[in-house]
Amino acid sequence: MHMSEHADFIPFSKESEKVETKVELCNDSIVQSVVSSFLERSRIGQIKYGTNLDRTDLKTLDWIQHAQEELMDGILYLEKLKQTIKQ
Repeated sequence: MHMSEHADFIPFSKESEKVETKVELCNDSIVQSVVSSFLERSRIGQIKYGTNLDRTDLKTLDWIQHAQEELMDGILYLEKLKQTIKQ
C-alpha cells in the first residue's frame, strides 16, 4: 500500500521528501520496497507514539533495550516460519 492511499497521511519533513524522490528514481524494486516500508513505518510510529527517532528523552541504554526487544521479536517470527516450513 502506497502512502498516498492513506487519508490520514502525515506530511514528512523536507529531508524525507528528498528520500522518497530518490526512491522513485531508483530502478531497484527491492530498494524501493524497503525504503517505502521504512517511510510507512515512520508515519505509523509517529501516529501511534506521537514522536519519531529524533526524540531526545531516551538514554543510550533505553535505545539498546528497544533494539533488543525488536530483534527478539524478529527471531521469534523467524522461528515460527522455520517450524511452519518444516511441517
